[in-house]
Amino acid sequence: MTAAIAKGAPVGFIGLGVMGAAMARNLIKAGFKVTVHNRSRGKVEELVREGAHDGGSPEGVASASEVLLLCLPDTPDVERVLFGEHGAIQGLRKDAVVIDCSTISATATVEFAARLQQRGAHMLDSPVSGGPKGAQDGALSCMIGGEAAVVERCMPLFQAMGKTFTHVGASGAGQACKSCNQMAIVGTLMAISEAFALAGKMGIDPHKVREALLGGSAQSFVLQNQGKRLLDGTLAPGFRAELMLKDIKLALSAGRDTGAFMPVTALGAQMFAALCNTGRGGLDNAALGLLFEELSGIQRPQPVGPGSIRRNA
Repeated sequence: MTAAIAKGAPVGFIGLGVMGAAMARNLIKAGFKVTVHNRSRGKVEELVREGAHDGGSPEGVASASEVLLLCLPDTPDVERVLFGEHGAIQGLRKDAVVIDCSTISATATVEFAARLQQRGAHMLDSPVSGGPKGAQDGALSCMIGGEAAVVERCMPLFQAMGKTFTHVGASGAGQACKSCNQMAIVGTLMAISEAFALAGKMGIDPHKVREALLGGSAQSFVLQNQGKRLLDGTLAPGFRAELMLKDIKLALSAGRDTGAFMPVTALGAQMFAALCNTGRGGLDNAALGLLFEELSGIQRPQPVGPGSIRRNA
């Protein structure tokens, strides 16, 4: 295993969504030579203007990079980028590292890592938490699975993108940890949504309830952030409800495979499925609270613009 990745080293980034673009920017700011690719050309052109290079394809990005980072929506997207036509595996250098920051199947991750190892490359699964603001501020929490020596080698990259770095275990452990993270978020979001609905039914201002809860033992990141988005009606997506549904289904699949008892997660999956089935999968995951309002007989909000709502008096 070679020494730690040096500042100025060539790295690649594929998947320039809200999170990925911000992470790539922080790598550029940290002094790395960043080559990018994305299905949407506009994001590539934007990053090129900020100092990145256009790789043209996953294979092109991999051939130009010592480390290749991915931030993609789902398991099939990662498989396509790595192993599909003009996939990254065709261009990976010997001893190169793939860091997958996507949230995908832990089982598939173990398989992908084995396939890359056969080609002389390494893989770390490092899903992240912290949302768009954490990505922009370089303050993400990185949950890392893979070989300890490879994690240490890539630490300068993690430090450019995040604030907290936890090597959870072997390949796939990072993805398993992210499932636990999403389970905790969904369970908390459901409880907060119920609390706000109860307050509304009792004629109490839920904004005041949130303010009181933030000062006590119920305070949390979810109450601070998603709770505010729900009450303010600012539901343009930071993290889309349809992606949370995908993530919580991954958690349920892991639960079925291991026999874990997960009733809260199962209910969360049903609630997010209902939200998405009513045409709101593109809203922020905080929009889950709208279902609790509706099912409580609270008058539904009316749209006032993309991703925002107004509450009726």
